[in-house]
Amino acid sequence: MLLIKGLRKKSISLHWSVFTTGEVTIFERALSLSRVFPTEAATTKGFHVFSPPARVAEFLFPFLPPPGLHWADTMAVGVDSMAVAPDASSSESQSIQHNDLQREDPQRRRRKVYIGCGAGFGGDRPLAALKLLQRVDLNYIVLECLAERTLADRYHAKEAGDVGYDPRIDEWMRLLLPLAVEKGTCIITNMGAMSSVTAQKKVLEIASSLGISISVGVVNQFAIRKAGLDPGMQGRPISVYLGAAPIVECLEKYNPNVVITSRVADAALFLAPMVYELGWDWDEFELLAQGSLAGHLLECGCQLTGGYFMHPGDKYRDIPFPCLLDLSLPYAEVSCDGKVCVAKADGSGGALNLGTCAEQLLYEVGDPGAYITPDVIVDFGDVLFQPLSSSKVICSEAKPSASLVPEKLLFLTPKDCGWRGWGEISYGGYMCVKRAEAAEFLVRSWMEEVYPGIKDRIVSYIIGLDSLKATSIDNSIPLRAAGEDIRLRMDGLFENEEHAVRFTKEFTALYTNGPAGGGGISTGCKKEIILEKGFIEREDVEIYICAEQNEIASPSNQSTGLEKVDESKIHTPEKPFSQAAKQEASYNSQQELILPEIEFSPAPSGQKIPLYEVAHSRAGDKGNDINFSIIPHFPPDIVKLKVIITPEWVKEVVSALLNPSSFPDSDAIRKRDQWVNEHLKVEIYEAGGIHSLNVVVRNILDGGVNCSRRIDRHGKTISDVILSQQVVLPP
Repeated sequence: MLLIKGLRKKSISLHWSVFTTGEVTIFERALSLSRVFPTEAATTKGFHVFSPPARVAEFLFPFLPPPGLHWADTMAVGVDSMAVAPDASSSESQSIQHNDLQREDPQRRRRKVYIGCGAGFGGDRPLAALKLLQRVDLNYIVLECLAERTLADRYHAKEAGDVGYDPRIDEWMRLLLPLAVEKGTCIITNMGAMSSVTAQKKVLEIASSLGISISVGVVNQFAIRKAGLDPGMQGRPISVYLGAAPIVECLEKYNPNVVITSRVADAALFLAPMVYELGWDWDEFELLAQGSLAGHLLECGCQLTGGYFMHPGDKYRDIPFPCLLDLSLPYAEVSCDGKVCVAKADGSGGALNLGTCAEQLLYEVGDPGAYITPDVIVDFGDVLFQPLSSSKVICSEAKPSASLVPEKLLFLTPKDCGWRGWGEISYGGYMCVKRAEAAEFLVRSWMEEVYPGIKDRIVSYIIGLDSLKATSIDNSIPLRAAGEDIRLRMDGLFENEEHAVRFTKEFTALYTNGPAGGGGISTGCKKEIILEKGFIEREDVEIYICAEQNEIASPSNQSTGLEKVDESKIHTPEKPFSQAAKQEASYNSQQELILPEIEFSPAPSGQKIPLYEVAHSRAGDKGNDINFSIIPHFPPDIVKLKVIITPEWVKEVVSALLNPSSFPDSDAIRKRDQWVNEHLKVEIYEAGGIHSLNVVVRNILDGGVNCSRRIDRHGKTISDVILSQQVVLPP
């Protein structure tokens, strides 16, 4: 599919010169192709969707703006024998309302569909995905590798002339394609990021090098209508959170082996194959809610099956080390009637239980009663989990909220936020904390000497002591034993590169100008961006959908699907995965490690205990906000926790995160408290089905993951900061 912005049927000649190449215009050449290869144009769930013939798309695409950029006009044009897409205001097909959404003749292809998660973030393990493919017969495997941080990384890379897609796509596809094609498993991934079409070409090249014939589909947000943007955002790249509809369109038209997308809502990557295979329609909101629940649980990979869950000292989460070694990525069995069962491979390690499901249910969620996706707003408030075995859990009671679907779609656009400079130095032994304090004082003073007023842009903390703010520094710390080992880190966000570079130089000067015994200095500086959020009408989003197939030479000069290839040549030593890695990925049949049964009992009242003994938690971030769950080990304890966990209590606990230094003076504390009162917002929600609280803290992450000056830029460790607090439960 191809979208062209900037032309109207009656005004093509006005823009003709823009597309001129030599003596023949691009559109004259495209017209000659499109007469031979007609195309289709349609509206899918409010989006403008156009599918040109492959030869037209292949010819025109190099002359079009990058995905996410928009041209001057406000109309969408589709290449369909040079016909122009009608104005949405004058065509019913271009103005479908949410409550009128219907698929054209949806087909039920299966009664159940099996969908696995092969990656939960950009740094996940390809070998774990291969293990899942080996152990479980899946119809689809989803590689969810795009987050706010990785999207910003792709913006940076593309701006610097590098690829705009995830560069690890080569590593993933070389390992997974042979088995996925052999087993008929479709791979869906958002690794296309800013350059889905270029990623498509890369995957086709990889398949050809492996001797495999495949079809690779693309779902890419191509452009948006300029009229749909605030003036301050015009001219900047835009990444819209697409829903499942365009992926379903791609599956229906092309039935590809691989689908590569730009930014798509995480749950929608999983919902799309459910809608396609099970014959669901866009107005069957009960089914869409259950499907979105499954997608939300799966999207972060092993976080559902025991990863990021194990915690020594917590008897309810103290998973043995060997049990973590063979974590299984999760998969879901989804029925056409909306029944959802999440699972891990039989005999695998990790854990899949009420605790892991509850933590993932509330991960990166605001109001559980209104979890917003492009396809449906879901009410998670009454969700229930029923274990069937140590490797399967039934998930039920996800419902559509009263609002059903969002009228507008969320988008992100990059915005410069300055230059970050940082430095670290280690001190150990007697009075090391006091020496770190002296070093911090010197660097701030040196910067202030050169750029008056700039010291307030710098924060500092001591790694190994208070960098996560789970503890506080008191007067006894400098007198601790001589065996201490700490590391001072200072981090500044400045308006221009000159200031950031100067900071690194002043920090390095500590070697000969600072306290004794400092070593291991490291510094750096980097241009930072934030991803500014906005909302746009569905009709203003234009999407490019296409599919291409590689050709593998055979005696008859025709593709034969999966070519017979010598397996030993797939991963030769000079390629990313060696024979040893293949052996690691192979499934070794061994007895599953069963966690011991632990009796849950009420937490004691009337005495001071750490919150660890009462509940467990997981923190997730969105922009400058964070949420953390409070999940009691003994469900009835939720009544007591609701008395303790109040907005005032939360503010008091997290306010230390806003300290500019490990050694704040009274003036710094006063300014911090004033800022907390004016800007910090706390919302507390209850998820009754799992007897848990979800706490949302707004404006706490120092600007968010892409520009924060903290060592934990995501705020992941805040869950343990909360759990380490001493509380006294009421009777």
